[in-house]
Amino acid sequence: MSEINAEQVAHLANLARIALTDEEIEHLTKELVQIMHAVEQVSEVATPDVLPTNHPIPLQNVFRDDVVGHTLTVDEALSGAPESDGSRFVVSAILGEEQ
Repeated sequence: MSEINAEQVAHLANLARIALTDEEIEHLTKELVQIMHAVEQVSEVATPDVLPTNHPIPLQNVFRDDVVGHTLTVDEALSGAPESDGSRFVVSAILGEEQ
């Protein structure tokens, strides 16, 4: 795999219209080289014998059936409320008069 150099990083930054300092270009060049080496290492072990995977941890569907169950009545819902007006929760206003 070819190496990436500072001139290529500067060229890409210019194409993306991103202003980079010389220090940023140098830093990004080093990081991109490290990324390319990491990709090379993965490519070495990713042989046709290795099955592709989209997630390292096997997951199962955790959805349940949408079945209507017991719901709280208004009185049950308001029974634990610090303050209510009989049919609704009473809360402090969070917006001022100017809103």
